[in-house]
Amino acid sequence: MHTVSTRHASLTSLLLLTGGLLASCNSSAGDAQPQIPLAAVNEVLFLSDQQNSNLRFDNGAVYHKGGVRGLIIVRQNVSSYLAFDRNCPYHPLDTCARVKIDPFLRLYDPCCNSQFSFQGQVQGGPATRPLRQYNTALSGNTLTITN
Repeated sequence: MHTVSTRHASLTSLLLLTGGLLASCNSSAGDAQPQIPLAAVNEVLFLSDQQNSNLRFDNGAVYHKGGVRGLIIVRQNVSSYLAFDRNCPYHPLDTCARVKIDPFLRLYDPCCNSQFSFQGQVQGGPATRPLRQYNTALSGNTLTITN
């Protein structure tokens, strides 16, 4: 009799734990929106190239190939650069979900009207997730972007 009640208690505990884990997985993002698809990123950007001249001053930004829908590179200061995927995190599978550089120091998706800071954080619109960020490494005038 003792083993039956111990098994019942163990089974109940296991079911409660499993249910709690499943509930936390489903609510981790706070919504059921799909994630941005994964893409291998290994890009090299030469800061001395003319097409990257906006990266010669703080808060300058340029487009670059790579990622899911392209990359946006932002210079924070002379030794720090950020790289974001242009794929908007709000309905990322929509064909028009592509983030653009606004000359008024923000990034935005004209499709859904989401707005992001130059640090990739949500500033407005329906998006609730920040932009996908990639790793950057600076060596001289060469910026390497990877994931």
